[in-house]
Amino acid sequence: IGRIVFRNAVQQKDVEVLAVNDPFIEPHYAAYMLKYDSTHGVFQGTIEVDGDQGLIVNGKKIRFYMEKDPANIPWKETGAEYIVESTGVFTTTEKAQAHLKGGAKKVVISAPSADAPMFVMGVNNKEYKSDIPVISNA
Repeated sequence: IGRIVFRNAVQQKDVEVLAVNDPFIEPHYAAYMLKYDSTHGVFQGTIEVDGDQGLIVNGKKIRFYMEKDPANIPWKETGAEYIVESTGVFTTTEKAQAHLKGGAKKVVISAPSADAPMFVMGVNNKEYKSDIPVISNA
């Protein structure tokens, strides 16, 4: 889920991807996986590794973190406000809220959650209230 969200987000003019956290893989492998997705095909753009700082996607630098604890990701320093939690590990409100400690304003969990409110476009998206910091979109 995270890869397809990333690939789609970097193609949007009104979305800016500032940082990525993947606690399971290093930047070189992430770049390869983003470029050559077995389900969605080859990425129609450029992806390079920027030393140990992150990735360069379509000429734009994107910070890359490998934090296992979301509370340690400096989202505020990167300017990131909206986080897509797609590791499949932090699927409860309590666990996903750790992203807020790093400065994120909102977290969208891409998996079903036991306790986070779930919103699905075309089903109940009109019930969404902007003051909810953690939601599920599964």
